[in-house]
Amino acid sequence: MARTRTPVVAGWFAGEGDGFRLLGTRCTACASVFFPREDHNCRNPDCSGGELEEIPLSRRGRVWSYTDSRYRPPSPYVTDPELPWEPCALIAVELEAERIVVLGQAAPGVTVADLAVGMEAEVVPGVLHEDAETTWTTWHWRPTGVKA
Repeated sequence: MARTRTPVVAGWFAGEGDGFRLLGTRCTACASVFFPREDHNCRNPDCSGGELEEIPLSRRGRVWSYTDSRYRPPSPYVTDPELPWEPCALIAVELEAERIVVLGQAAPGVTVADLAVGMEAEVVPGVLHEDAETTWTTWHWRPTGVKA
């Protein structure tokens, strides 16, 4: 039986393969871009307020910062307490066109040894957790030129 693919957070990303994109919102009054998306009000304190429209964010950006996670994260992240915790890299990527920084987990196999501030990275579909019925999907950052 096939697992149901379910986004960890609905509305934050869409698509598959090369069409995979993070989804943000842009204020029609001040052009500020938000991720995670904002559905109610512009968060720019200098804005008088405008309509918020959904936009796909850039697929590529530059590594702004990175670190490795050496601890078992708290709920709602799901891990098997019977297995040892495997550290993973976390990457903050600056999207130049949107002028924002988006944090995410590195693609499987990418470690801090593979990363450098300023290198190009792209957003790719990822899996946060799988159980018998569901594949919980998310996004990962992958340095360009590295296959996940």
